[in-house]
Amino acid sequence: METINSKLLNWASILDDKTREQALKTSRLPFIYPHLALMPDAHLGIGATVGSVIPTLHAVIPAAVGVDIGCGMIAVRTQYSLVDLPKDRKRLREDIERVIPLSAGHNNRNVLASAEPRIAELRKLAANAGFNPARYMEKWHLQLGSLGSGNHFIEVSADETNAVWLFLHSGSRGVGNKIAQHHIGVARDMAAKKHIRLPDPDLAYLEEGTPEFRRYIEELRWAQHFALLNREEMMDRVIARFRNWVGGPVKELERINCHHNFTRQEKHYGKSVWVSRKGAIKAEAGDPGLIPGSMGTASYVVEGLGNPASLNSSPHGAGREYSRTAARKAFSLGELKRAMQGIEFRATEAFIDEIPAAYKPIDVVMRDARDLVRIRHTLRQLINVKGD
Repeated sequence: METINSKLLNWASILDDKTREQALKTSRLPFIYPHLALMPDAHLGIGATVGSVIPTLHAVIPAAVGVDIGCGMIAVRTQYSLVDLPKDRKRLREDIERVIPLSAGHNNRNVLASAEPRIAELRKLAANAGFNPARYMEKWHLQLGSLGSGNHFIEVSADETNAVWLFLHSGSRGVGNKIAQHHIGVARDMAAKKHIRLPDPDLAYLEEGTPEFRRYIEELRWAQHFALLNREEMMDRVIARFRNWVGGPVKELERINCHHNFTRQEKHYGKSVWVSRKGAIKAEAGDPGLIPGSMGTASYVVEGLGNPASLNSSPHGAGREYSRTAARKAFSLGELKRAMQGIEFRATEAFIDEIPAAYKPIDVVMRDARDLVRIRHTLRQLINVKGD
């Protein structure tokens, strides 16, 4: 861990100058307490750095949560071993691709029976919060159980004992994005009206006690819960397809579901603060967590160590070194195929920007995180499903 200054602690051994400067700007805001913590996967983001833990007194920065509110991971450990699996992995990949809508903007054509109680739960939660999510997206309910694109994925993996895991990464989809964008805009408008000078317009904040703050927190919590249920819905569909593939029942020996884009009230260094984790997971002592690598590399099932200086947090993944545009220019489909050798995936140029070389090496990230989490299992990919 590196102490950059009294307001900025850094766990990233790989940190470019632009990311460092962005984090420094955020750390200088007067309501940061006690300090901002940069995780090992830190990289440049919109407004606030991805891979940062930002504690604030009596205020929240919507852009410090990010536009994919509640994005996170879910994993299920099954009773199956690698030797139990059929040889035709392509069949399962294509079956998963048929049952779960992939890519940005893709919805379910209708509400599946498994999704009905989850949608009812979300409607009740929204009513109790006094808002209608259809204000942001009319058919939001049809996105429950859809993956999205970018670094979102569905995987079948095996751990160091050859136990088989089902693993996926997604968030609050289009409705969460629209909620986030709306409140980022509200915060910017309020800063302009009050003539508040900020180091970056996207660091505009909402003050606790105002109607705007209350509305954001209510809708944020709803979007966080949508993201959690979205992962549960997709995992149930993956389990059903996996069950058909192996030809037997699936016992869930363990299920872990954790956010890495969220905010919540916590107590740190003697004060109650709002902790926004943008690309970071909660890692209190004993907390189960999931840290994926990049496409084709290892992922990790971890247990939090409760490091107080990190505000009980850990990284959420590998962290980009190349922007998507730069990665598409730097790498080829042939290089992606070589990186994915032995893994069943859909080989297309659309995934070039997700090549492992575009990310920090996950082993370096995990080494940097050794005082934040304990590794319980190391997962290697067998099947990879993504949306382009």
